[in-house]
Amino acid sequence: MLERHELEAFLTLAEELHFGRTAERLRVSTARISQTIARLERRVGVPLFNRTSRRVELTTVGRQLYDQLRPAWDHIAAALEQAIVAGRGITGTLRTGFVGAAGGQLLIGAVELFRKRHPDCEVQLREAQMTDLMPWLRDGQIDIALGTFPIDEPGISTGPVLVSEARMLAVPAEHVFARRKSVGLEDLAGVRVLQLPDTLPESLREDRTPRHTPSGRPIEPGPAAATFNEMLTLVGAGHGVFPVGAQARRYYARPSVAYIPFRDAAPLRWGLLWRTDSATARVQAFVGAARDFTGRGTADRQL
Repeated sequence: MLERHELEAFLTLAEELHFGRTAERLRVSTARISQTIARLERRVGVPLFNRTSRRVELTTVGRQLYDQLRPAWDHIAAALEQAIVAGRGITGTLRTGFVGAAGGQLLIGAVELFRKRHPDCEVQLREAQMTDLMPWLRDGQIDIALGTFPIDEPGISTGPVLVSEARMLAVPAEHVFARRKSVGLEDLAGVRVLQLPDTLPESLREDRTPRHTPSGRPIEPGPAAATFNEMLTLVGAGHGVFPVGAQARRYYARPSVAYIPFRDAAPLRWGLLWRTDSATARVQAFVGAARDFTGRGTADRQL
């Protein structure tokens, strides 16, 4: 069984790839790190690091060991923190992010319930553009975010579906579709569909702007837009159409854009997402508050 100091030394060196920086992070001597790694390698029976005078790098076995140990160690650390805050109460600061006016309204409600439950924890809210949300999560600018699903990204966890909304198609006000009561997914084969930026998760782009209709007919891609307002501006200017949620009619009414319901599209789903390795007690408590605020995350609740 590995000791805690052995695990910490190995995982930190695997990330730093430098004995001096590893020792500095762990507040021990470089000799202590070297001795710990050497002892660990003797127990494993093979080298875990290749060392030269200029660099340190993981061996194949070392990389495999790191990939298996890192998630387990993160879960242990998160469990320990949750146990600590359970005894002391949830404090500190939780940084939240959202996209769009409707997302902001939903998040505010969850924040109010969270603050009532945990008055000693400060909550910060930040509005993001759709291209900001994932980078902000990954580099630690925010702890948790409200966005649309599906999000299938390595290192990112998602909570339950909190609310859903009907899908609609944003079209130019003078477009032939604007005179219809509804449109179908197969109708997308006859128009240009504006695209989400390629920096967004592929799972989200495939859901919102598919390449083919359900029957396999190709959908012509239009230009991409970096923000939702930019997307609607392009729609109004006649550069293409774009699938949106029903809340767009309320929050983004424009004379140049008409919103036509889909009669056969699945609802658009909203939920919380966070870094898997940052699932702190604050994050988990906020997920619970948001779930309770929206009726325990029932997918049929409308935005």
